[in-house]
Amino acid sequence: MERRAFLGVLAGSLLAAPLAAEGQQSGRVPRIAWLGGQARETAHPYVQAFQGGLKDLGWIEGQNIVIEWRFSGGRAELLPDLAAELVRLRVDLIVVPSSPTALAAKNATKTIPLVTVAVGDPVALGLVASLARPGGNITGLTNSVGPEIAGKQLELLKEVVPKVSRMAVLWNPNTRGNALALRETEIAARALGLELQPLEARSLNDFDRAFAAMTAKRAGALLVLGDVMFSTHRNRLADLAAKNRLPAMYAARESVEAGWLMSYGPNTPELFRRAATYVDKILKGAKPGDLPIEQPTKFELVINLKTAKTLGLTIPPSLLQRADQVIE
Repeated sequence: MERRAFLGVLAGSLLAAPLAAEGQQSGRVPRIAWLGGQARETAHPYVQAFQGGLKDLGWIEGQNIVIEWRFSGGRAELLPDLAAELVRLRVDLIVVPSSPTALAAKNATKTIPLVTVAVGDPVALGLVASLARPGGNITGLTNSVGPEIAGKQLELLKEVVPKVSRMAVLWNPNTRGNALALRETEIAARALGLELQPLEARSLNDFDRAFAAMTAKRAGALLVLGDVMFSTHRNRLADLAAKNRLPAMYAARESVEAGWLMSYGPNTPELFRRAATYVDKILKGAKPGDLPIEQPTKFELVINLKTAKTLGLTIPPSLLQRADQVIE
């Protein structure tokens, strides 16, 4: 390389960081990041919803915004290093879709804005001081509506299998909030005259053991409590539920699309679309700590009639009328 050309490249690299710090006033294209706990293909519906929300606000990846995508593929142990990598890149903000990714990013930076999406209770997790005034560098949305939703899910599942006396509950003790949700299912089970069979699963390796225990105890249905690991491996869980002929309930519609019987919970893709509004506000100068954290306001019931037919179940007409979506 000629000396003049080399000096030009060197000068450009030395000037890049100061120029980036000048912000949008200089015409610099903002660079944001996504720190995902799932594999990219599993997260596709959420990524698509987020990109759609950005597009609605005038942000188009590759044109006026750059997105650094990072996914741990369900391996939580990779999240701290991925978060540290994004901090070194000096991105303008980081979107953290789940509780584990939010906690990893929080430990990595106190200055870069973090936008949460489908995290658990942000106050209980220690992410923010309050929902109304988060303070610090974190804001966004939560999918937490209180542990009571688990009891409602149990009630809806019981409507489909009214003669069942024992239900299995799959939960992850490593996930904050699952213990409270489990207690709510126990309260609801007593009111419905059901016997619960709680089964722990901390990793994919625990699935086969848990389903073997359900079969041994002749559980008649399965409720899976909300957890990013269960969402990541929803196809595997759908296969196991089908193999063991267990009607299964979860919180997210994506699981029903994968073959589960039912879901009841917040519209998760809509949360990701809404997350784009936080990105937009922060890139335009808003301070994360001043932006209240949003809670879900819309809940949806989704039923898979094809799965019901395979299991030999008839969905009550009253339940079908209440469903937001029926997959046939």
